[in-house]
Amino acid sequence: MILTVTLNTALDLTYHVPALRPHASHRVSDVRERPGGKGLNVARVLAALGHEVTATGFTGGATGRRVRELLGGTAGVTDALVPVAGATRRTIAVVDSGAGDTTQLNEPGPVIAPAEWTAFQDAYGHLLADADAVALCGSLPPGVPVGAYALLVREARAAGVPVLLDTSGEPLRRGVAARPDIVKPNAEELAELTGSHEPLRATQDARRRGAQSVVASLGAGGLVAATPEGRWRAIPPARVHGNPTGAGDSVCAGLLSGLVEHLPWPDRLTRAAALSAATVLSPAAGEFDRAAYGELLPRISATREESAA
Repeated sequence: MILTVTLNTALDLTYHVPALRPHASHRVSDVRERPGGKGLNVARVLAALGHEVTATGFTGGATGRRVRELLGGTAGVTDALVPVAGATRRTIAVVDSGAGDTTQLNEPGPVIAPAEWTAFQDAYGHLLADADAVALCGSLPPGVPVGAYALLVREARAAGVPVLLDTSGEPLRRGVAARPDIVKPNAEELAELTGSHEPLRATQDARRRGAQSVVASLGAGGLVAATPEGRWRAIPPARVHGNPTGAGDSVCAGLLSGLVEHLPWPDRLTRAAALSAATVLSPAAGEFDRAAYGELLPRISATREESAA
């Protein structure tokens, strides 16, 4: 079983419009409603790949009930979300079909009370006992300590469970110091962590800060990775246009599935890169275009990179 943690869950709404224009009314051509937050997106992609997943985190209010209702219809995902008094947030992605761009609107999460955080920690400890790997993903809702991910990383390591961390800012800085097995930032998050805008050099610097392996998602530039086995780059054969929301979450799913299947790093990276591109071609986050994934996977290769000074 793979455990995913989404402390700031969301109800994801995706609106498709022919063209997004400021100060104008728009007719929405398509609406998608999905359980969201980075970890829930990872869980849904993992389940689609055939893995058994348990999803935990916080959920509350009418929006939270809707998230759980939708999650209950996802085969392969077990709901272990912890109820809270506050209301789960919503996120709105407006996809400009003509330009191929997406505008994202994210509400703040609910304030988590100390007793609710303690209840989550108790649940997390019990869930780790049956986990083959754990993903810690996304932002922290108000009330959760900024060092929360560092604490959860250390607990997973003490239990002998490999852990992937995907967050940003101070929670990322503290989490990296706790020595997670994999860190998955995007280019902006990696630069903020290390001060370097050269991805290969920055991934190596992030390893020196504590992460065992670092995989950076670079959008159309694919993935660059620094691991104990070497440094790699995996790039899709052509740029894809669509909705990039959730593409990084699919990278996490590809890396985690490859980890528990004991794949070598080049195969993990080609899977992750293909899933990311196939997610851009899907209507909503947490999904991927299966036909595109099958077509892209054999066309992507991970090439070894020389060390950056």
